[in-house]
Amino acid sequence: MRKQSKIIFYAGIVLGVAAVLTGVALSGGEKIPKDFTVSYDGIKTADITAGVSVHDPSVLEADGTYYIFGSHMSGASSEDLRNWTSIGDGYTQSNPIFDDLLGTEHVFDYTGSRDSVIPTDDGTYHVWAPDVVYNRAQDLYYMYFCTSSTWNASNLCYAVSDKPEGPYTWKGALIYSGFTKDTIEATDVLDYVDIDYAKKNYIMAGNKYNYEKYPNAIDPTVFYDADGKMWMVYGSWSGGIFLLEIDEKTGLVIHPKEDEKNGVDPYFGKRLLGGGHKSIEGPYILYDEESGYYYLFVSYGSLTREGGYQMRVFRSKTVDGEYVDMNGAYPGMWDNNAAYGLKLSGNYYLPGLNKAYMATGHNSAFVDEDRKKYIVYHTRFDNGQEYHEPRVHQYFLNQDGWPCMLPYATDGETIAESGYDISEVAGTYYVINQGTAISARIAQPVKLVLMENGKVYGENLEGIWSMEQGTCYMTITYGEKEYNGVFCQMKDEAGTDVMTFSAAGADESVWGVKYFEKNESKDVRNGRRSIKYLQRTLSHGNVVRI
Repeated sequence: MRKQSKIIFYAGIVLGVAAVLTGVALSGGEKIPKDFTVSYDGIKTADITAGVSVHDPSVLEADGTYYIFGSHMSGASSEDLRNWTSIGDGYTQSNPIFDDLLGTEHVFDYTGSRDSVIPTDDGTYHVWAPDVVYNRAQDLYYMYFCTSSTWNASNLCYAVSDKPEGPYTWKGALIYSGFTKDTIEATDVLDYVDIDYAKKNYIMAGNKYNYEKYPNAIDPTVFYDADGKMWMVYGSWSGGIFLLEIDEKTGLVIHPKEDEKNGVDPYFGKRLLGGGHKSIEGPYILYDEESGYYYLFVSYGSLTREGGYQMRVFRSKTVDGEYVDMNGAYPGMWDNNAAYGLKLSGNYYLPGLNKAYMATGHNSAFVDEDRKKYIVYHTRFDNGQEYHEPRVHQYFLNQDGWPCMLPYATDGETIAESGYDISEVAGTYYVINQGTAISARIAQPVKLVLMENGKVYGENLEGIWSMEQGTCYMTITYGEKEYNGVFCQMKDEAGTDVMTFSAAGADESVWGVKYFEKNESKDVRNGRRSIKYLQRTLSHGNVVRI
């Protein structure tokens, strides 16, 4: 339960000292703002570049270096999560990430090439969505990835290396999808179920794969649970998102016993979300020791620039679910996915950007050694092209334990855990709410003013806000919805200092950006921090010598 104590605003002697320290004129009241026109006059804009293009980036930290691995045999490394250097890319035998994957026997037997049992729909190689995990028991790095031929015919595989950057040597196949009576013999399915079970469940009338109920074997990610067990979550569209346990000693999947009541299939594992061939893909599960929750990130929409691609998150106290959203719900077989999951990011414009971000999605996440939390994803841009780059944003858990992603790409910011002065956080904000729709619409900022008296004003809008005393936590309520989150000072992507907030409520994420007044120096802001110390000192009845 969130604490209910709100920050106390002091008057009298503290405000008198404030005037001396900051040189700011004091007023006995606040004027209610009337003009809510959004203007970007005087705000510097810029483009940042990652230096690489890695689709579906899955992150790994090893010995102080960050690695991302993505589709099309691509990967990159970074020291700061902002600037990346390619370590391999493209379907070539010389790609250093792999040990001659294209020339290795059996890799593409079932899917992934024009010569596979199920040929690729465009006649090229398809190696997609890798995830690398350090296997503690074997002291090796395991890469899980897929070869794919059509929108439901795919094969989960794995490869091994003694170094995080590779080269990775292919070891074998794990899970097959998209088979029919004619191609099932090319899989290992009948090693775990008999032919009658397979025909009844996996193959529909007309000799078609039962794709609405069973998964596309793609987008694998592997993780450790709180007890040290390994698991793999996978799936894209088709029958939804599935979970299987991994044998840490071998890296292979453990096929469970059938439990139809709880959605457990003896071959594919347990369905967690989705089905009915609704848009849902790129699953990533992260256990957070701070909250005690498992967070399941997924992406909705189509991955193209105008496809409404976006990131959602669910959570559970147990590794195998139920994973639910802020409303305690999750999408079932035939549900409209847009109504479920806390939406973290989609299409948006913020001040400081030269162009809007679009189709932000297929993310991974991690907690760094300094306990900072990050979301890693790819984004396209509002430039009429399908070019994409990776981005990394820091995120925090609000007091209800839900992720709140900071508005801008990380640039080494550190949140003030003891909070900020009222004068630092009150003021005029550019605010976006990306809602929960799946569409090409770009969220544009509106102007909201957070008054020092706790009132919120906007165009035809009034609300309230507060922050917890001695913390970075905040709450803002308007439009009959309450959003809980954090304040954090950081830099926009043009390098300008800004105060931001990120808050979540009703499965929506709200971001706010405030620019400091041009004549407000860093010394003034530091002086205001000194006021906070005086406020605390006087509130405890202590004498201050000046």
